[in-house]
Amino acid sequence: MYQNVKEIELIKNALLNEKEGEKFYLLAAEAAQDESAKKAFMFLAEEEVKHGEWLYHIYRKLINEKQFSLDEIYEAEESSPQIFTEKTQHPESGSLDVSVFGIGVKMEKASIDYYKNAAQTTEIKELKNFYQRLVEWEVIHLNMLEKIYEGLKEEWWQKQGFSPA
Repeated sequence: MYQNVKEIELIKNALLNEKEGEKFYLLAAEAAQDESAKKAFMFLAEEEVKHGEWLYHIYRKLINEKQFSLDEIYEAEESSPQIFTEKTQHPESGSLDVSVFGIGVKMEKASIDYYKNAAQTTEIKELKNFYQRLVEWEVIHLNMLEKIYEGLKEEWWQKQGFSPA
């Protein structure tokens, strides 16, 4: 059994972060008032599942002191998802959707910070590279969420009568 507790804890915490993200996005999809927002949240939940599966794969290899390669993970690298279309980026803004997208932005930022720290902390080169790749993927999610959130927020402000227009 692998003895480096620090490395194991980094992966376990990352797994928990991904599981929490998955559950949050599933709940958000369930509560979303707009169909395009619902689809976006379902996509993000699926992404969190994928990241969790990759982390679990690494965890199992690590605790059994087996060599692991991240080639298969990198081959499955995420491309720009088609779920984020023009319609998805401008769903109808209900208060709940605005709030949920805002929380999603904060969660993605926290994930980015965590993976940046994990990349700096780990002593395993392959894990450092993997954490850096996770940062890149989470940045893609963050950029998508921020774009949607900003649009929803502006629309919400207008509906509330706070816009100068």
